[in-house]
Amino acid sequence: MFTEQQFSKLYQEYYDRSFRFVSLYVHNDLAAEDIVSESLIKLWETLRTEKIQNPLAFLITILKNKSLDHLRSESRKGAMQENLVDWHERALAIRIDNLEACNPDAMFSNEIKRILHKTLETLPSQTRRIFILSRIQQKSGKEIAEMLNLTVKGVDYHIAKALKMLRITLKDYLPLLLLIRSGYFFGFF
Repeated sequence: MFTEQQFSKLYQEYYDRSFRFVSLYVHNDLAAEDIVSESLIKLWETLRTEKIQNPLAFLITILKNKSLDHLRSESRKGAMQENLVDWHERALAIRIDNLEACNPDAMFSNEIKRILHKTLETLPSQTRRIFILSRIQQKSGKEIAEMLNLTVKGVDYHIAKALKMLRITLKDYLPLLLLIRSGYFFGFF
């Protein structure tokens, strides 16, 4: 039977050497302390129930196995972390590529064109026709009035009606509405 007093003596005698042995492999003082303590307890529990010829050799075997378990566990953690880092790097590269390919001018231009077309489709045909003649074909109010047998005031009314509707549908793009009023934007159609 192995007593607690004998365990204390064993602990004092083997702890430092065991710690140095384990530290050589695990490179982590806290893990080494845990491994050594667990191994010395395992040795003590075994000595209490069994007769061991060479306790130091048995302790080294326990230290070796516990150190291997720790290193294998760290290796698995490292592999998982590498996989996560690889995945994160791939996801980051995709986000960078997508952002670099982003062309705000084209995005807004296409969106505004879509809204313009949709809004123009909702206008009465006469208003739509006058707006297109004025803003897309760059005809003057007088030219449009002569073409359609209207007064210049009638043409201005239809253009104002179309612009009002566009102001409402393009409220988020209001600065660009100034370009539309000048006819500049419709050069992109």
